[in-house]
Amino acid sequence: MHPEEGVEVTASPAVADDAGRRALVALVGVTLLSLVVRLQSLGARTFHWDEGRVGYWILRYHETGRFSYRPIIHGPFIQHVDALLFHVVPATDFWARVPVAVITAALPLSAWLLRRHLDEVELVSLGLLLTLDPLLLYYSRFMRSDALVGTFAFVAFTLLVRAFDTRRPRLVYPAVVSFAFAFGSKENALVYVLCLLGAGALAYDHQLVRAATREIGAFDRLKTDLTATRSWLDDASGETPSALWLAGVFSGATLAFLAVIVLLYAPRPDIWTALDGPRQFANVVDSATVEAGNRFVEGWVETGHREHPYVAFLHDMLETLLYGSAVVLTLAVVGFVVDGYGGDGRILVAFTSYWGAVSIIGYPIATDIQAPWAAFHVVLPLTVTAAVGVAALVRLVERGVATDDRATVALAALVLTGAAAGIVVANGDYWNSAAEEDRKVLQWAQPENELKPTLAVVDAVVRKNEGRDVLFYAGDDDRFHVANESSLDQPPPGGPSWHSRLPLPWYLERAGATVTSTPAETTATEAMSDAPAVVIAAAEDRDALESRLEGYAVAEHRFKLWGEGIVVFVDRDAIREAGLEPSAL
Repeated sequence: MHPEEGVEVTASPAVADDAGRRALVALVGVTLLSLVVRLQSLGARTFHWDEGRVGYWILRYHETGRFSYRPIIHGPFIQHVDALLFHVVPATDFWARVPVAVITAALPLSAWLLRRHLDEVELVSLGLLLTLDPLLLYYSRFMRSDALVGTFAFVAFTLLVRAFDTRRPRLVYPAVVSFAFAFGSKENALVYVLCLLGAGALAYDHQLVRAATREIGAFDRLKTDLTATRSWLDDASGETPSALWLAGVFSGATLAFLAVIVLLYAPRPDIWTALDGPRQFANVVDSATVEAGNRFVEGWVETGHREHPYVAFLHDMLETLLYGSAVVLTLAVVGFVVDGYGGDGRILVAFTSYWGAVSIIGYPIATDIQAPWAAFHVVLPLTVTAAVGVAALVRLVERGVATDDRATVALAALVLTGAAAGIVVANGDYWNSAAEEDRKVLQWAQPENELKPTLAVVDAVVRKNEGRDVLFYAGDDDRFHVANESSLDQPPPGGPSWHSRLPLPWYLERAGATVTSTPAETTATEAMSDAPAVVIAAAEDRDALESRLEGYAVAEHRFKLWGEGIVVFVDRDAIREAGLEPSAL
């Protein structure tokens, strides 16, 4: 970032010392707010289908100590963290989500690393947007790896910016480690790399165009930048020759990256024997890198997971953005226009704008299902540009007050108030939502929250019951039947019908339930002749079972928010033996 020949490459509104201290204190306060809003009522929402799938295998890993990478449930970071966490705290919805909530809560602090490029108001605005944007907040309270990969990648980016700004190569190492954790969280860290490269190319072209408008040739500008880059390397490396220093930094960063990847992707318990000898060490490294890479290619590249209608996925992405993050999108447009056309044209603002734009284009290609959590990766970089938009409106109010321009003050204040109100209202709608009307931001495989009290009753009954605990009635379509329940001890599960039960296996496994199921040809009369304490079936089978389960309390719930329901029968005597009133269900 350097002025050359009268050309200001980036206008860096570096915060002054006093303002910087105020901004830092404010960001610490915002980070505490971020932590509070992410932890508050974190366990209130019923586990989503995907949370239940990953959570079940975490419980099995926690119990057996056996783990191997499976691309279908994504990177192993959350699996390792939760499996360790459950040695200290109980396996609950709250504690399973805590690692995601705590890590994403630290995002506002990363804004401080951009203080050479953003002023005091922009830094604090960025922290607030990272804290309160409805889409970012909702999926930061969700035990899924999208928020993790986004957070680690964003922090890595801000560390690299700071390393460039300060000529401190040591910051490259935490940046690389953070990016390694991104790769260990979810495979779309590769998409982040592509989006960053694409945004970088567009942002530099943006700078070349700006240079051309000032009658400086693109070739001269390129030569100037190459000279500045060499000067930067010389300054950063000190007395060491730049090429040798660069090779050392690259080698150290590569080793740091590989160390994290091996730590996360190596199978368990094999990793604990890695130091038994050179051959065993090589085998562990190969399993964590080459073998894991091959599994990723086989699981996501060669199997056609990306064969889907692009326009439909793009429409779904845009719909989610408009409903979940309309304020950030609007403010990002304001920030891009104000900075690029009426301001100094900072490269950071251009870069994050292009990063968001490239993500909008790229994620409908990269994602395998229409899922609103993909929009998290679009909103994240746009918060920087949106923060510039907030600051522009604040400055407009200040100038209006100074010049007694009441119309300008009223307009800018109205926009800011409307933006704040929009965020508050949206968060009120989505806070712990599991409601069908919020389908633009939620994914369809979310059970309703009213299921949780029923599951609490089932949990109490199972813990007190002896013998068989739960029977899944498969009905005519064999929906819930698993022929060999012991096949669920280690992944993959024994048949596709197990996935139809999700997220119930998470709740039943942590209660220690003994589970059986009926094959499709079993009639309701046969199945209920020796029914256990709990019977679970599809909602359409309720009438067939209810008359055969006298003495059972019954509850019906939406199992998927649109299109599927389940019914849960619990023996009233078993409820009493568990110390509950039969009316509890």
